[in-house]
Amino acid sequence: MTDIATDRWPGVVRTPRTPFKARVAAAILRPAANRAPVHMTFPDREPWGAGGPDAPEMKIVRPKAFFARLGADTKVGFGEAYMAGDWTTGADTDLADLLTPFAERITQLVPQSLQKVRVLVDKRLPHHTRNSVSGSKKNIEAHYDLSNDMFEAFLDPSMSYSAAWFTSADETLEHAQMRKIDGILDAAHVTEGTRVLEIGSGWGALAVRAAQRGAKVTTITISTEQAVLARERFAAAGPEVENLIDLQMVDYREATGEYDAIVSVEMIEAVGEEYWPTYFAKIDELLAPGGSVAIQAITMEHHRYLTTRNSYGWIQKYIFPGGLIPSLEAIDQNLAAHTSGLKVTQKHSLGQDYARTLRAWRDNFTANWDGVRGHGFDETFRRMWEFYLAYCEAGFKTGYIDVYQLQMQREA
Repeated sequence: MTDIATDRWPGVVRTPRTPFKARVAAAILRPAANRAPVHMTFPDREPWGAGGPDAPEMKIVRPKAFFARLGADTKVGFGEAYMAGDWTTGADTDLADLLTPFAERITQLVPQSLQKVRVLVDKRLPHHTRNSVSGSKKNIEAHYDLSNDMFEAFLDPSMSYSAAWFTSADETLEHAQMRKIDGILDAAHVTEGTRVLEIGSGWGALAVRAAQRGAKVTTITISTEQAVLARERFAAAGPEVENLIDLQMVDYREATGEYDAIVSVEMIEAVGEEYWPTYFAKIDELLAPGGSVAIQAITMEHHRYLTTRNSYGWIQKYIFPGGLIPSLEAIDQNLAAHTSGLKVTQKHSLGQDYARTLRAWRDNFTANWDGVRGHGFDETFRRMWEFYLAYCEAGFKTGYIDVYQLQMQREA
């Protein structure tokens, strides 16, 4: 693997030269920070923030570079500055604990008068990240094909890369992940003999669990790396399981057949708004009469979705190209407009469970970093993934984003 910081993300190495925008960014951030219970320290000025010395500390290491990045691109620059080491946490501060107060006040960080002109500074989604059939494969490869070994370093033994479902304080992540999978299968009424389509195979845990119930499973993916490991895991589960699973390397738009149950876990976020009508129409087309659908979807409130759906942020640039989080209302609207009567009949929130899941992943990632680094990943990558996991944890903890298991059935 080549040097990540210089070759993959040159913007992290190069500091923007925008002194006026940097001053504007500082002028906007200071009053926002002074309303938050944080302690923002600098090497060359008095601290900012409403929190005292015991509050979460945001340590600005290189103020000029930090504000230059914020001024050049507010939505991307904050994360890039962390990746570059322009800021970090204090010695006794957890990154998610620091980000949480900002997530709680995210709608108030920019003054109302300036929010009216955000359209002038928001960057549009790049055309190359459109989720066409070819574009989707590139987008998925950029994240899920990074390295199976890297994902194994922080996921539980089931290799589940989505929100777990906890019921007790001392429950293991693996047990909670199995409950999540069973929740999806139960919602889709998967039992012996059920014909199941899984859209998005992951590393195979759900397909194995469904086959263990006696279901006949077709699971589809466009991730080459995931498919390789999933097939190994199917074989390891024994012939009575492996013989019930058919893994196909096809896009959801190319899927065929008729199924009693269709399931998909945190895949809709990679579909893109442009293709949601196609996604739900395909599910409707493949679902047998009387069948059930169960998906797990990360969501945000509808007004936030409407505000952010066409803008390009740090997560899309560095983690999930082409990604977009829907609202429950957007899902309902697409079901009504593009299916023959499918509607959400049951929903269950796992938002706080996701915050706990992300904390466990980040702890594992940090503890196993030496092994991850051994596969060619550098310090910029480490800081990027730490920021990603902590940023998402703060979002779920504060309710800025949520995640639901949704059961869907056709109206009688």
